[in-house]
Amino acid sequence: MNAIDQISNSQRNAAQRSAPKTVAVVGATGAVGLEFLTCLAERNFPIKQLKLLASKRSAGKVLSFKGQDIVVEELTEHSFHGVDIALFSAGGDISKQYAPIAVKAGCVVVDNSSAFRMTDGVPLVVPEINPEAVAAHNGIIANPNCSTIIAMTPLWPIHKVNPLRRVTAATYQAASRAGAAAMAELEDSTRAYLDGQEYAPKVLPHPYAFNLFSHNSKIDPQTGYNDEEAKMTRESRKIFGVPDLRVSATCVRVPVLRAHAVAITFECERPIGWQTVRHIIADAPGVQLVDDREHNLFPMPRDASHQDDILVGRIRQDLSDPTGHSVSLFVAGDQLLKGAALNAVQIAELL
Repeated sequence: MNAIDQISNSQRNAAQRSAPKTVAVVGATGAVGLEFLTCLAERNFPIKQLKLLASKRSAGKVLSFKGQDIVVEELTEHSFHGVDIALFSAGGDISKQYAPIAVKAGCVVVDNSSAFRMTDGVPLVVPEINPEAVAAHNGIIANPNCSTIIAMTPLWPIHKVNPLRRVTAATYQAASRAGAAAMAELEDSTRAYLDGQEYAPKVLPHPYAFNLFSHNSKIDPQTGYNDEEAKMTRESRKIFGVPDLRVSATCVRVPVLRAHAVAITFECERPIGWQTVRHIIADAPGVQLVDDREHNLFPMPRDASHQDDILVGRIRQDLSDPTGHSVSLFVAGDQLLKGAALNAVQIAELL
């Protein structure tokens, strides 16, 4: 059994040994909310009762969980009575309004939004990196940004062997990051493009079919970095516990449905060879080595989609660094799974 299976099985076994929990999913009808249900079912999370919560518009819809039909309820301030764990993925404003209410009702919140990630006293957790941080929660645990999770999970085992000093990343982000409506827009606009029809973007600011563009989050006029890029810097430092880690990201949206890819070059404190990095990645939890130079086969969003593991490859020495401290690699991971729902359910398993 490899390290990936060991950490996954240990989390599942611990969860299964614990008493069944009453679990609420907030934003149950969204893209991540639906993935919450899949992850909870596939990982056999011990559930006594499952409450599905969403906006008034979605209330009354019926979703299936383990063969059982569950009616979606409207999210209100009274929704969390008797709930042990709440998985939130309904946007930052909803989290800011309802997460404190849930905590006051005795619930532990695992929040997928950016609302609390950089709040003092709120752990920001990737189970393969800092599982011990869960114990310090005061009712809310934050799920990191999807790009941060997918980029940093493969770097952590390297950091433990030879500490990182600098990370430069370029992300290729899928439509799912902007929700189910953006995924539908990618499909619809692609059909229209192939049919020679005009298609006016409704969800994203630029045409999506056969196009890519800079991430459309707000840009800081002083630094030139957008919010998504700034999140990767701040969150990586908090998760790694290295306040001065140098991180620079360029975040781009690409016409892919649900898996992010990231090109990364990192610099370590001491010289490190690409063969060493390859060996470390091969035994690391939560990742899978896809690095076939002979057949030019490396991580692709298509292969990473619907996979729990983050695919890692294109491992090579950074020839621009004559000191031998730097290595480049390429990763791909499912944004809806490890980038969101799976990571949150893993946190719930740690609880």
